[in-house]
Amino acid sequence: MGALKDNALINKTIVVTGGGTGLGKAMSTYFLELGANVVIASRKQEVLDRTAKELMEKTGGQVLAVACDVREIIDIEQLLAKTIETFGSVNGLVNNAAGNFISPTERLSANAFAAVVDIVLKGTVNSTLTFGKYWIKEKIPASILNIVTTYAFTGSAYVVPSAAAKGGVLALTRS
Repeated sequence: MGALKDNALINKTIVVTGGGTGLGKAMSTYFLELGANVVIASRKQEVLDRTAKELMEKTGGQVLAVACDVREIIDIEQLLAKTIETFGSVNGLVNNAAGNFISPTERLSANAFAAVVDIVLKGTVNSTLTFGKYWIKEKIPASILNIVTTYAFTGSAYVVPSAAAKGGVLALTRS
């Protein structure tokens, strides 16, 4: 039994970045079970297509799979446009896309550090601003869920770029 009532998300559309695998896939499954249309986005179309097929067969819901690199604002704009084109509107955004390197910090290159920060923090900013401006312009009530982790609060060895980026996402959310 979940936290929400059956059909709580009927006639709602939710976009989940990083929706092809892991936590994003699990959240997408639950949203579908509650009656939502779901858009899953990540960089690999093949993974998305496989997940979309699996989720639709499992839940009977509608899933749109859109290849999208959250680091690229044009990709986010196209994600929003395809969502509206397919489902008419969008009511929720889950900023779940992430990247990480498990490594002692001193072994990371500047590019590795930047890649994680760009995906986690800048990707969240890109998505939030793009979807948020649309909702404000169209006067659509909507929700954003930003996924962080405990080390966003505490910091942690071996995941410093992710901890720094997730800490930024936490500050963004609180702001």
